Amino acid sequence: SHFLTDVRLALGYSAVIIAAATFALDYKLGWDKTKELTLWAVVVYFVLNSALTYWIWAVEKGKIFTGVKAGALISISSQVQKNIPLYNLTIRTSPSSFSSWQTIKISAPFTRWFDEEGFFVALPFQQWLASEVPIIGQADSKRLTRTLKEELESVQEKEVESIEKDELQSPKPKGAKADKGTNSARAGTPAAGTRSRKGKN
Repeated sequence: SHFLTDVRLALGYSAVIIAAATFALDYKLGWDKTKELTLWAVVVYFVLNSALTYWIWAVEKGKIFTGVKAGALISISSQVQKNIPLYNLTIRTSPSSFSSWQTIKISAPFTRWFDEEGFFVALPFQQWLASEVPIIGQADSKRLTRTLKEELESVQEKEVESIEKDELQSPKPKGAKADKGTNSARAGTPAAGTRSRKGKN
């Protein structure tokens, strides 16, 4: 959907056209004949620019994409903090216009999509979006890869398995052996006593 961009362009171009028309009339007719018209043009220009500023900061709020796919709605906003080389995205999705919105926040370093010469590489960026956002992954399944969370979970599972194997293969503590030997010695004592009694009989 280009609605947000169209409104911004309409407000901006309207202000520019008013300014250009006012200048042309003033140049052709002179100040005395156009001063009242210039006053109203300034007022309208101020209103249009105020509306444009409000639209950018309050309505768009950093949105870079809005669209509809098979009835599902998606809105993507971007944000970058000063001196922090991370690209932050806020994705809001809804199965339909009557359903509640779900919000997903993701971030990644810019070096993930730019090569050593500073050129943007689209494929890693597309794979990142497809892996992190389910609705994008469904629409672009060819670029769907495992998410970082799944990779971390896989690594953690392998670490747990290796620890369990080490515990099974490692020898038992010396204290356990000593106790076992002591118990066997204790168990053997009565047996020896019994044998000696039998011999006496």
